[in-house]
Amino acid sequence: MTENAQPIKVDIWSDIACPWCYIGKRKFEAGSGLFAGGGDGRGVEIEYHSFELSPDTPVDFEGGEAEFLARHKGIPEAQAQEMLDRVTGIAASVGLAYDYDHLQHTNTVLAHEAIHFAKAHGKQLELTERLLSAYFLEGRHVGKVEELSALGGEVGLDPDALTAALESHEFLGAVRKDQQTAAEYGINGVPFFVIDGKYGVSGAQEAQTFARVLEQVWNTRAEAEEVSA
Repeated sequence: MTENAQPIKVDIWSDIACPWCYIGKRKFEAGSGLFAGGGDGRGVEIEYHSFELSPDTPVDFEGGEAEFLARHKGIPEAQAQEMLDRVTGIAASVGLAYDYDHLQHTNTVLAHEAIHFAKAHGKQLELTERLLSAYFLEGRHVGKVEELSALGGEVGLDPDALTAALESHEFLGAVRKDQQTAAEYGINGVPFFVIDGKYGVSGAQEAQTFARVLEQVWNTRAEAEEVSA
């Protein structure tokens, strides 16, 4: 293909409160970087989509993350803590310092609405990264309008406009549409990557796996173009 080739579209379903989504984000970024390093115009275009792992979560959850996980999965709190310790170690391996001692578990629907607002203003990727960092690394409360508006301002969004959009739930319909599409695809866990609208990859795969899938899609597209030429 040429330098004018179209990038591969990657649609990612994720949740701000999903630890594997942030880990998967880092691994996908590394994998897409390996893929792009092959030249010939290789590149990806990313769009995030809403998925709520626990839509019944209260905005203000009283208790720690191990307690929430124990309740949610119906397991002993000690086992839940072991799971958190494991994911913390995996996060560290991709440069993310998860801070479960200060994490504020919350309902994420407003965060998803904020990400759709950011998408409408060309800042979706920036706000997605900012909210994941705020939630997992900084102990910020991403379930509140004022906090989301402040974080949006940090990536160049208009805080007042974001506040108005969140208070009116202007983008709630877009969130629900994403969730409906996930159901139609049969997505029941995140992160989930839909590549070129045809190929699904589930979970926080290794960078090399993502790079290999992208390369396969690229080559399949090139072969199809040669046949039709």
